[in-house]
Amino acid sequence: MTTVDGLVVLVPGGGGQLGRDLAAASDASVEVVAPGSAELDLTSAGAVIEAVADLARRARESGRRAVVVNAAAYTAVDAAETDEERAFAVNVDGPRVLAAACSSRRVPLVHVSTDYVFPGDADRPYEPADRVLPRGAYGRTKAAGEDAVLGSGAQAWIVRSAWLYGAGGSNFVATMTRLERERDTLSVVDDQRGSPTWTADLARGLLELAGRVAAGEGPEQRVLHLTNTGDTTWCGFARAIFAELGADPERVRPCTTAEFPRPAARPAYSVLSDRAWREAGLTPLRPWREALSAFLAAHGDALREGARSDG
Repeated sequence: MTTVDGLVVLVPGGGGQLGRDLAAASDASVEVVAPGSAELDLTSAGAVIEAVADLARRARESGRRAVVVNAAAYTAVDAAETDEERAFAVNVDGPRVLAAACSSRRVPLVHVSTDYVFPGDADRPYEPADRVLPRGAYGRTKAAGEDAVLGSGAQAWIVRSAWLYGAGGSNFVATMTRLERERDTLSVVDDQRGSPTWTADLARGLLELAGRVAAGEGPEQRVLHLTNTGDTTWCGFARAIFAELGADPERVRPCTTAEFPRPAARPAYSVLSDRAWREAGLTPLRPWREALSAFLAAHGDALREGARSDG
């Protein structure tokens, strides 16, 4: 990956797993400002407008290029079914105001979206131009947020990703690490397929794109997909986590979605194609299994300690 010298990046949602990894992926030539929701509430139009104006001013005074990478989102998939108004405020109204502020200041925007905008009925990896037909409230708000950003007049790009996990937050890897300690066996759904993605890898890809668009060299394609490559089921993912932890993967037993009902429908198939990303000359991410191994090598001890503390 190459970076662009003299880059200032504003990351709304800086307190989340992806936001923290975006900040950690910065270097001496790329300054990342990553406020959490308490510092920058995306539902506060005044705060958003002020933050983008401050970014533009900071970039101008330092002679750097400015860009926004929006990692803020309402991601409580099940809760969104009964709290769609709040999900809409964060996932649609916030990005709409953010994009308008970026447009007025001529600051490019990279907006992170999700595989949940798709219906999950495909038999091959989804391309960016494939039909968007979300099955739940979370997906509906994220799809509407994409439309708001792309219709804003801003120089904006959408990057959809999927099955995210990272350090210091609630995610599938942390949950499986805890359950490996607590249970002799557990059942995990084996009829939903996607691509587990480490937020640190995604962050590096997003910053590569941010550097390109800030330099005025953004891809012609405005919607892109980026995940760690390859795919698996949740059961396969869980078994890989157990194997990395030195536990017997056979302790994870497959079950169906019907056996594990949730308030929100999940896409049965949400593998995303990175062909457009690669065709734009951007660096593809490594295989998901390799990324998982690297993540647990770096953070496994902390996860285990957290599991012991929870127990």
